[in-house]
Amino acid sequence: MRVIAGKAKGHRLKSLRSSGLRPTSDLLRGAIFNMLESTATDWSRVLDLYAGTGALGIEALSRGADWADFVERNPRLCNLIKENLKHTGFAEQCAVYRMTADKALSILKDKYGILLLDPPYADPSVTATAEKLSCSRLVGEDSTIVIEHSKRVPLQERYGKFKQIKNIRHGDSCVSVYQYAGGEP
Repeated sequence: MRVIAGKAKGHRLKSLRSSGLRPTSDLLRGAIFNMLESTATDWSRVLDLYAGTGALGIEALSRGADWADFVERNPRLCNLIKENLKHTGFAEQCAVYRMTADKALSILKDKYGILLLDPPYADPSVTATAEKLSCSRLVGEDSTIVIEHSKRVPLQERYGKFKQIKNIRHGDSCVSVYQYAGGEP
């Protein structure tokens, strides 16, 4: 696994073999960021929820994001994220939080321009997390939410005031992109 574009292009990222991780492939990560480059308007703050190795947030930093917060509940993976951030030169542009996604939604305070969610594969709670996130103080009118999910876990067209603008499928993995649409939730 490597950073595929930007300042840290080509840097290899460490992973844990026995952690049960399902890292996003380079191909799918490339597709995600190609979509973001054509849709996201605010790259100032990025949230990598269910961060795993930190690959998605690091890719965002490499492509010009100013700051990234990484949320991961596994302490070994938090240490790995910190190693990957140091290796890629982004250790001063981020914070790593060891906590659950639900806890992060309740304590983080800043608005994010890009919110990246890659929950454990086929996790049915992703729909509840998307609903909570779309109505939280972490999102605003310039936010873009990206959710990687299994095709077996269909997502809604709308969460709160956020509407699905793109959906791609690669094998069994899907990526849904949401942006602020206003109106009634």
